[in-house]
Amino acid sequence: MAECFRLVLIGKMATGKKKIMIVAGEASGDLHGSRVVEALTRLNPELHVYGVGSERLRRAGAEMIADSSELSVVGITEVFARMGNLLEAYWKVKKFIRRSGLSLLILIDFPDFNLLLARAANGVGVPILYYISPQVWAWRSGRVKTIARRVKKIAVIFSFEVSIYKNAGLDVEFVGHPLLDLFGSNQQDLYIHEKMEGDPLVALLPGSRPGEVQRLLPEMVQAAKILTAAKPGARFILPMAPTVKVQELKKLLPHDSVPISVVEGKTYEALMAADLAVVASGTATLETAILGKPMVIAYRVSPLSYWVGKAMVKVDWVGLVNIVAGRKVVPELLQGEARGERIAAEVLRILDDEPYRKEMLGGLAEVREKLGTPGAAERVARMALEMIRNKG
Repeated sequence: MAECFRLVLIGKMATGKKKIMIVAGEASGDLHGSRVVEALTRLNPELHVYGVGSERLRRAGAEMIADSSELSVVGITEVFARMGNLLEAYWKVKKFIRRSGLSLLILIDFPDFNLLLARAANGVGVPILYYISPQVWAWRSGRVKTIARRVKKIAVIFSFEVSIYKNAGLDVEFVGHPLLDLFGSNQQDLYIHEKMEGDPLVALLPGSRPGEVQRLLPEMVQAAKILTAAKPGARFILPMAPTVKVQELKKLLPHDSVPISVVEGKTYEALMAADLAVVASGTATLETAILGKPMVIAYRVSPLSYWVGKAMVKVDWVGLVNIVAGRKVVPELLQGEARGERIAAEVLRILDDEPYRKEMLGGLAEVREKLGTPGAAERVARMALEMIRNKG
């Protein structure tokens, strides 16, 4: 009862202002959503923005309705461990949508959760803008029909997605990849080639989900030990995602002399400083590609999730950088291959084989060109404001 009263009270406090809610279930969505919030409030300071996300959305000015740090999971069996948190957040946000009088709901990725919210929003006439659409080109293509029924407009971040949604009858627009917003508007500065001189600095990016970190970080640490033995001057930097608790991370790090420096929330600074990176499959592979850094992709999920996913996924590669390229640009180490010895071997090949490294850098440059131009957040914000105007 107290929670229901609080949700109603929040809605009344913003009476008279246009109200938008933005829902981001993962660290990358929280980041890109925060840029949209900043653009929205800059273009229309009278807006009242609510959020489901984490610290970045909060800092951008969104009034938080639920925290997403306990929601993000990957894999099929892994979902069950978080089912209680997911259901609790869903019912809480659903109640808010029904009571708050929203002018628009912006959904960012996180499809299983967000498409349920879309149905709730449809029930009370709240229009929906979907930003960073589900990867229907990779698996579960049938979701296109669900999206077409529930979503008014969709902003896609890969140009090849336009035809998929247009063929389904959706109002779709390619806005470019939001990662480009993080590196300024000068495209010449977005792609950085750095010569490797002296002792290497390797960035370790084990993911933003706690489960990913628990599965991958021990293997990355083992790789760091092997690399330190092979190249005694090697150093390692580990940027910590805001969705990962410090105490949990420390349990997985060695207490011996492996030179791993942990930094909080400085992924881009770490990547820019590094010579190369070991990266969990996901958005971080594109971040690394934009900065022109050679990489090794490593990934693990539960055995059941892997085999079910392998049967359902329709793409030849797991890493987004390879998917965008349409070919294998960087190595992918999956499941049993994602172990310390193999990771270290691939890193050493990048460090020691200059022709191999240059070929990889050329492929990364191609990927960068396919991601569009900076300004995605601004384009999405303008789309949102136009939808509110059209709604009246």
